[in-house]
Amino acid sequence: MRTFDAGVRKHVLAAIERIVNAEAEASGAPREPEITPLDRYPLNVNDETASNRIAAAFRDYFSPDRVRHTGPAPASEDFGCFGTAWHVPSVFWFVGGNDPKSYADAKAAGKLNDLPVNHSPQFAPVLHPTLETGVEALVVGALAWLDAC
Repeated sequence: MRTFDAGVRKHVLAAIERIVNAEAEASGAPREPEITPLDRYPLNVNDETASNRIAAAFRDYFSPDRVRHTGPAPASEDFGCFGTAWHVPSVFWFVGGNDPKSYADAKAAGKLNDLPVNHSPQFAPVLHPTLETGVEALVVGALAWLDAC
């Protein structure tokens, strides 16, 4: 279950528990259901100031047309644990890895949503320049943060 708001998340989790318990009672279950969350991750929300600093550094290094804010993503991501647990600003970003021709073809056909993404068995990022871009992004991001200290 994924939400973009902690209040909505709390409401939905309570509703799930209420529904499960009501269904068990309605069906005459011999005992109450046992509800055990397997994992929980806090919302992964980029710190606005840090995100803007990193984005500016990326635009300077990579060029403005290669950098954009994506907005909320319904991902189940443990990265949010770091900033939340340590009470520090954090920034999560994506590095594209699609073949430029495949991307252009999908865009022209209006089928960008059909491109395979991570966790898909068809996802196969183009190794070069994806790997170099990822390493460069980590270095540029670190330098942008460290230069401000």
